[in-house]
Amino acid sequence: MPNQNHSANKNDIGYLIDQFLQYCEVDRNLSQGTVKMYHLYLKSFESWAKEYFSSESVSYKKIDQDVVREFRMYLNRRLSDKRHNETIQRNTQNRYLTALRSFFRYLIIEVNLNDTLPPDKIILGKQDPRVPKFLAPDQVTDLFKVQDLSKKSGIRDRAILETLFSTGLRISELIHLNRDDITPQILERKEFAVIGKGRKVRTVYLSDVAAGWIRKYQSTRNDSFKPLFVRYSGKSMELNDPEGESLRLTPRSVQRLIKKYALKAGISQNVTPHVLRHSFATDLLIAGADLRSVQELLGHADVSTTQIYTHVTNKHLKEVHEKFHGK
Repeated sequence: MPNQNHSANKNDIGYLIDQFLQYCEVDRNLSQGTVKMYHLYLKSFESWAKEYFSSESVSYKKIDQDVVREFRMYLNRRLSDKRHNETIQRNTQNRYLTALRSFFRYLIIEVNLNDTLPPDKIILGKQDPRVPKFLAPDQVTDLFKVQDLSKKSGIRDRAILETLFSTGLRISELIHLNRDDITPQILERKEFAVIGKGRKVRTVYLSDVAAGWIRKYQSTRNDSFKPLFVRYSGKSMELNDPEGESLRLTPRSVQRLIKKYALKAGISQNVTPHVLRHSFATDLLIAGADLRSVQELLGHADVSTTQIYTHVTNKHLKEVHEKFHGK
């Protein structure tokens, strides 16, 4: 995270990046995940700039459109996987540039460095087409049938799968749920609030089935630990942890359990928590939900992000056309 090892040169981009990261964390109260991503992208740019200018200190004034263009060329040629000779995806490259935009916007608005590169001069590359992977209804059914319900972990896992598919939660939102977030009263209402990306609050909704499985899972718990979903195997619980935080499931553990059940169900594609989120959105759209409503349910800041699902509705419209007007 941010450090203060730079010299007193207030024009140095390393110093300014550290100030920006602190601003994001303290003043803007962005999530740790977002701050870490900014840290990764901007520190990569700082390292590249030092090498590009052959200098240990690079002034923000030196960063113009030509320099950014050179950085884009560097990203475009850089390998993300040397074993398979794969370059960085265009969407990932754009995340570096978006972080730079946010940084320069901060310099202008918050630090009053009006001689910096205007953010709108940083042009993003054309996005790679994104086609979300999702499960067909029968695959979802198969996935939910293979848990060992004689074990507490099996009941927990079924509750996790049902919750992900019912709500469209991101994996980070799921693992941060606490028991206080899902009280019996909330299960009765079948709706609750989550804090998503950008600290934005949205309401998500549980199906009767999902609420039932969470209720069943909670009935297996005879502890007072804080996390809603806890692990039953792995390393021992940490000392001095009365709330059981060391037992909270991690993103990796949820990814592993979903992959395990997908293989057990005979599903050949790589099933991840995000595939279940895609399946949630796809199911809504095929059933006739409008794009704006799905945007709200997913917590997307911009409807353009939700539009990656339009290929699904387009296919559905074609099927409708062939069924009712294909004569």
